[in-house]
Amino acid sequence: MKADTLPAPAEIARVRFDVVPLLLVLALALAALPFIRPSTWVTLTVAGLAMGMIVFIIASGLTLVFGLMDVLNFGHGVFIAFGAFIATTVFASMGGYVTAPGLGANLLAIFAAMLAAMLAAGAIGFAFERVIVRPVYGQHLKQILITMGGMIVGEELIKAIWGPQQIPLTLPESLRGALLLGDAAVERYRLFAVAVGAVVLIALLATLNRTKIGLLIRAGVQDREMVEALGYRIRRLFVGVFVAGSALAGLGGVLWGLYQQSVVPQIGAQVNVLIFIVIIIGGLGSTLGCLVGALLVGLTANYIGFLLPKAALVSNIALMVAILLWRPQGLYPVGGK
Repeated sequence: MKADTLPAPAEIARVRFDVVPLLLVLALALAALPFIRPSTWVTLTVAGLAMGMIVFIIASGLTLVFGLMDVLNFGHGVFIAFGAFIATTVFASMGGYVTAPGLGANLLAIFAAMLAAMLAAGAIGFAFERVIVRPVYGQHLKQILITMGGMIVGEELIKAIWGPQQIPLTLPESLRGALLLGDAAVERYRLFAVAVGAVVLIALLATLNRTKIGLLIRAGVQDREMVEALGYRIRRLFVGVFVAGSALAGLGGVLWGLYQQSVVPQIGAQVNVLIFIVIIIGGLGSTLGCLVGALLVGLTANYIGFLLPKAALVSNIALMVAILLWRPQGLYPVGGK
């Protein structure tokens, strides 16, 4: 089947672009400014954006998996955990590069850890889809139960390989400390995380909007039967998306581990709650919604954590409730879901 038999991108039913959710991120940041000193506001805002970008990287794969495959993968956290622990092993083997004063050596260690984590998480994701997810396609309750069981098994495997104890994941020398922007201190690693998140976002948008694979993915989200009728093997596309989503989770695991500067076997389960909040806020299956939801979650967590520390634990739940009361299907619902 030739590529020109596919409908043009404009022919695929898309959600009409809505700028209001994007403005909501700006409104949230500006609403916090009167209650926080400007220098502290800058620090918190950059930290919130960094946290949001890391959560976006982790959640973007899962939102594609749900949008295309209609799979509720509650075991997504296992890929995050494996990615984080792979990073500890890579850092331990490249200790000289991690502690070197040069930025080039530090970046080499980080990128080596990211690549190893993505490859390992992608391979585990392939096995996870084949063994655990494939038998329960279309059965949401079984998907929830069996993928949660898969995450528990994954955590036990991590304990068997790396042990149950907390392992430090120290920042490379050149990413420690902060830069001074006037009176505001902005941590170097936060800026690095924002930059990596921006690269992943651009790569995802370019893939989804500028390539044939992206066209097939978007068409499959909207109308799986149409894509299959055109002769494309949607099952192979499913597997590819699942592996890519797992690899992104592994990359996010490295960034989250460095964000926390330590990793534990339960790190994936701890982040899972944030991931699903982000996906629900953004609209199930929406990449742009995932980005906006992640930024809202990151900013809210940092602002509320500073202003009302006791309310920090429930701030993101409250944010999700408020968004769903306003837009019950999320900020950017896909395909009427």
